[in-house]
Amino acid sequence: MEQYKADEERYSGLMEYSRCGRSGVLLPKVSLGFWHNFGGVDDYGRSRNIVRYAFDNGITHFDLANNYGPPYGSAEETVGRLMDDDFRPYRDELFISTKAGYDMWPGPYGNWGSRKYLTASLDQSLRRMRIDYVDLFYSHRYDPETPLEETLQALVDIVRSGKALYIGISRWPLHALRVAIKYLREHDVPLLIYQGRLNMIDRTPVEEGITDECEREGVGFISFSPLAQGLLTDRYLNGIPTGSRMSKGKFLKTEMLTPDLLERLKALNAKAVGRGETLAEMALAWVLQHRAVTSVLVGASSTEQLSANLKCLKAEKVEEDFF
Repeated sequence: MEQYKADEERYSGLMEYSRCGRSGVLLPKVSLGFWHNFGGVDDYGRSRNIVRYAFDNGITHFDLANNYGPPYGSAEETVGRLMDDDFRPYRDELFISTKAGYDMWPGPYGNWGSRKYLTASLDQSLRRMRIDYVDLFYSHRYDPETPLEETLQALVDIVRSGKALYIGISRWPLHALRVAIKYLREHDVPLLIYQGRLNMIDRTPVEEGITDECEREGVGFISFSPLAQGLLTDRYLNGIPTGSRMSKGKFLKTEMLTPDLLERLKALNAKAVGRGETLAEMALAWVLQHRAVTSVLVGASSTEQLSANLKCLKAEKVEEDFF
């Protein structure tokens, strides 16, 4: 493959950038998630084309975790190859995040939120990605057993070590989010962002007060699974296609597609068609229009799919007050 040279017009297209809470960071409204399609089991050439396309269209934020793959760690290894092959000259234009919190290696120190696990995991992630630091490091999930102060102080110390520039948390309950905001602010490492699942089917962060707390405290919010792992596309409107994520049954179970949900999805699709949009475009625009949301994380199995998702930036405003 020829040597990559980024599109000189990459910041002159559709992409818009939003301030992340009360910080100096601007994130693209659409960010690229590496949860699927970038692991060791995936074709590197295809993954490379997707990432190139993303950057050429203004997507500067790449979101990873230590266990993304499969196998675990291989999505970060893909980023390491991409850095060497294409993106090292553009490192300062990229905002790279990774996470630790789920099981990563055997034994008592390869999981959850201890200082030992978080520190060791980030060191491993940096080696896999072949970079000196990440722009953002997350606690990937709330640990009910480790004292919050230990987890939070480890995050503070990680920033002070220079291995991460900013700190985020993902899927923490409201009470723990409040503790994190206060603790990190008092230690001069303010919480940059909260990552949670928010889409037209699952509005839990809104219902639990997470988005209100983030907005009130100047913390950004980024939505993962804004298309509900593909449910909020036209893919499942006429059944479960062979080879689809639901047909594989690992993360998206067939029993989720109940008759009531299918009826609701078809109604949403009809509304989107009436607006001259796809269901995916409307669903992404719906999330982005929430006042607390900084960005949405989209996955992509092809450049065509990513291109289609970026059309949400041109979508009409969803007039109904969903919130």
